[in-house]
Amino acid sequence: MADSRYDAFVLFAEMRTGSNYLEDSLNALPDITCHGEVYNPTFLGHHNRFELFGYDMDRREANPLGLLQAMIAQTEGLPGFRLFHDHDDRVVDRVLPDPRIAKVILTRNPLDSYVSRKIATATGQWRLTDARTRKGAKIVFEADEFADLMDRLAAFQDRLRRGLQVTGQAAFVIRYDDINDPDVLNGLAAFLGSVGRVDTASKKLKRQNPGDLADKVENYDAMLAALRDVDRFGLTASADAEAARGAAVPGFVAHPQAGLLFLPVKGAPEQAVLDWMASIGGVGRDALLRKMTQKDLRTWMKANPGYRSFSVLRHPLDRAYHVFSRFILPDDRPAYEEARKVMRQRYKLPIPAKTPGPDWPEAQVKAAFLAFLEFLKPNLDGQTSVRVDAAWATQSAILQGFSQVMTPHHLVHEHEMAETLPDLARKVGITDVPDLRADAVAGPLPLAAIHDGKIEKAAIDAYRRDYLTLGFPHWTTR
Repeated sequence: MADSRYDAFVLFAEMRTGSNYLEDSLNALPDITCHGEVYNPTFLGHHNRFELFGYDMDRREANPLGLLQAMIAQTEGLPGFRLFHDHDDRVVDRVLPDPRIAKVILTRNPLDSYVSRKIATATGQWRLTDARTRKGAKIVFEADEFADLMDRLAAFQDRLRRGLQVTGQAAFVIRYDDINDPDVLNGLAAFLGSVGRVDTASKKLKRQNPGDLADKVENYDAMLAALRDVDRFGLTASADAEAARGAAVPGFVAHPQAGLLFLPVKGAPEQAVLDWMASIGGVGRDALLRKMTQKDLRTWMKANPGYRSFSVLRHPLDRAYHVFSRFILPDDRPAYEEARKVMRQRYKLPIPAKTPGPDWPEAQVKAAFLAFLEFLKPNLDGQTSVRVDAAWATQSAILQGFSQVMTPHHLVHEHEMAETLPDLARKVGITDVPDLRADAVAGPLPLAAIHDGKIEKAAIDAYRRDYLTLGFPHWTTR
């Protein structure tokens, strides 16, 4: 029997995320019973069923929480059910804050879910148990429809995330791609307290729509164009787990004479900006105001009414490559010595013990950088023993840290800084504005020499937050 940590579990999912498949696998455990979509507006539990535990549709409408209690009381072992964003809000309000109800969150790329749902609607085939009876169809992508769906799903995921945070709970998050993995399923079984384990995932259901999206969508090119305004980054709606950062005021840099305040983002352009600021009025680097306290900062701000504060942002992929090349590859960076060692030994980052020489093969550079990008995602999610250093923290998190003290007036993307920063200087009264040199991205090879689709995807997976909130395009379309 499942242990007594939980009275029940709820599987938060959406249509066409694989929740039927996951339910079948969970029901293979001897002490787990998932009763389906118990609060689906059109049926009770499963299609064409309208009674469950003594509740019909009318009684469920009048007393949804009574049905929950009946399910708990009348199920042998641990009961569970699937709950979608458009099911009964009263049930969400009841189960979300309750630590006795285990939370499982199933996610899938929403574009794949959208296409799968449109195909199921067109064919009438919502479940497939025999591949020989598969029905196929091509659908028409509708941008407004998809954008509306994304908004609703994002709002629901935000609700779940906040509900878990304020009550100090943890959920078991599982992706569509993982529901065929028995090791992951057994991890879920352990999370739920089951004594059972599975050898394989359920084989009862078959994947209904294999193949590429290009083979499923009639207006595929139009869809790609529309997604530039909706979502370009393969979203899975998992909670953002990156830890909050401090304001880091000692890292702020103020000009002693001009009203310019630079809030550097580590790994983004910094040295070129400092040289530029130092050349304004010919003050030199040593005269720039650094290592300020918050009191020092307030004093400077009062002395410079109308000042402009700014940060310069770098494309996430360029920034990751710069950080990898400057801090991780070399063996002579004391601040990163321990992190480098753990990455090599525990996370199998394929870099040599000593700094590689100029003849390091291109294939090895590419493999090592890809491995670093793949390490960053769990690291930023707080799932590794290596600290999240400011050099590779998301720029979004760093900016949020700044906002504890002040929000930069201007966020300048690297490719715009040669034009934007001189304009800022003129706005604070500087007439003789010096030129601004480019800030090179470090690396044993140019990034273009090793870039490919895998590197692009790994960067997006790690830095999705920056791509979305800071407006970065794919590296290849900058």
